Amino acid sequence: MTLHLLRAGLIAGAVLAAGPAFSQTKWNLPAAYPSDNPHSENLVAFAKDVEAATSGKLLITVHPNASLFKAPDIKRAVVTGQAQMGELLLSIHENEDPVFGIDVVPFLATSFAESMKLYQASKPAIAKKLDAQGIKLLFAVPWAPQGVYVNKPLATIEDMKGLKWRAYNVGTARIGELVGAQSVTIQAAELPQALATGVVNSFMSSGGTGYDSKAWESLKYFYDVQAWIPKDYTFVNKAAFEALDKPTQDAILKAAAAAETRGWKAWEDKANWYIDQLKAKGMIVEPPSPALKAGFQKIGEQLTADWLKKTGADGQALIDAYRKM
Repeated sequence: MTLHLLRAGLIAGAVLAAGPAFSQTKWNLPAAYPSDNPHSENLVAFAKDVEAATSGKLLITVHPNASLFKAPDIKRAVVTGQAQMGELLLSIHENEDPVFGIDVVPFLATSFAESMKLYQASKPAIAKKLDAQGIKLLFAVPWAPQGVYVNKPLATIEDMKGLKWRAYNVGTARIGELVGAQSVTIQAAELPQALATGVVNSFMSSGGTGYDSKAWESLKYFYDVQAWIPKDYTFVNKAAFEALDKPTQDAILKAAAAAETRGWKAWEDKANWYIDQLKAKGMIVEPPSPALKAGFQKIGEQLTADWLKKTGADGQALIDAYRKM
């Protein structure tokens, strides 16, 4: 009898031990950047926070470097439920809705403090747009200010004519058009190969992207224009989120808030480090000359006018709200 009870107890214990595993939910989170990029590292920390807060009930696997879906396909994958979560540079979808490109309006917000104000001013409108598509916005994290990588010295904007220019969104493609460069659309994961094979010989991005792509192996100059500070947005399929119990939802939202704070601090801390790395690898890092800066500011005015023409009163209201903050 005692042996029978012992066996029963062992079986019951095994069932209880198996309980959490049986009810465990596994999600995928595709991302566009290398595993050692601060964005990817922040996502992994976010996933660990969720796992800990839910006692392993929800496991989120981060897939960096566009390994699960290419950057332009991540948002659609989350909308259709092919992936439960995703992270991407939302401005690559500016053609879909111009409000998604507000953080790449040139010279509108060029410091981290200004970028945070712009995010706070535009977040409700962006979240509403995403919600209508079946996506819930969780958090956003900036890149470093954008500069120009190029294979030759630039004294004026006219020196950019004829360059093979990497574009990744509406704004960068328009810059290429305005300076007379040949624009080629290339996402971050494909940039190292594009540089190595000469498909492009110039691009505008942060110190982080230049470091990730080893720009110094193909290009010599980085002009610290500080044109804008783009942001990566992390979001979740709304139906998948709403299917979770309340404690799990709360765990995700709490981890998201922590990830946003951690991500902003990481990029503020590391922005100068990336610039130092470019210098250490032999790149010539300079501020733009007064003439080059004036040329970019003129282009910025044109791009701002383009953006406002597409967004109308709604876009102007967002910019007005930002400037009042």
